[in-house]
Amino acid sequence: RPMTDKLKTVSPVDGSVYVERPYAAPEDITQALTRAVRAGKVWRDVPVAERAEVCARAVDAVVAARDDIAGEITWQMGRPIRYSPAEVGGFEKRARHMIAIAPEALADIGIGDREGFTRFIRRQPLGVVFTVAPWNYPYNTSVNSVVPSLLAGNCVILKHSSQTPLCAEQLDKAAKSSGLPKGVFQFLHLDHASTSKIIADNRIDHVLFTGSVSGGRQVKKA
Repeated sequence: RPMTDKLKTVSPVDGSVYVERPYAAPEDITQALTRAVRAGKVWRDVPVAERAEVCARAVDAVVAARDDIAGEITWQMGRPIRYSPAEVGGFEKRARHMIAIAPEALADIGIGDREGFTRFIRRQPLGVVFTVAPWNYPYNTSVNSVVPSLLAGNCVILKHSSQTPLCAEQLDKAAKSSGLPKGVFQFLHLDHASTSKIIADNRIDHVLFTGSVSGGRQVKKA
């Protein structure tokens, strides 16, 4: 799309345009992919315990912004405000559980030594993970892919739903405040065409998608 095209989120609350953002231009996408590949060469060698500490600080930042996030959720997707704070609670519970089990889940698996050999299976990061997240539970779904990907030593590029773009921006704020190295977590506001191009790019090593059947078919096609 031309660079003048913008993402517009129409609020179900009153029908107004609640969020307006420019779509990522081709050069923005190229730079994001380059940063992710470069950052991955460093992040993959950071010990799991240190990755867990950084992710925990990011979760702290999301929880601290609970009230602002709840208001944004309501305006973006129409959920009654009395229920919106629970989304942050669910995010926190899932994230902290994954952080707690990371050292054991990512540890080497011994397969029995032989004379002169120490034998084990070691999990290695995939590289750059592209996450496509939906609007209906915008934090509870994105956490399921973003946090474990980071814990496992991958870099993440997040494309959130055009109905809930501020969720991606809030996660980016939390990542930056946590001390996560530049390029390890990024977000892009994308249209369908750009999303398909990123999925097909050979710098993307894995795609995580939550959404509709039709959306899943487009991901598979790309």
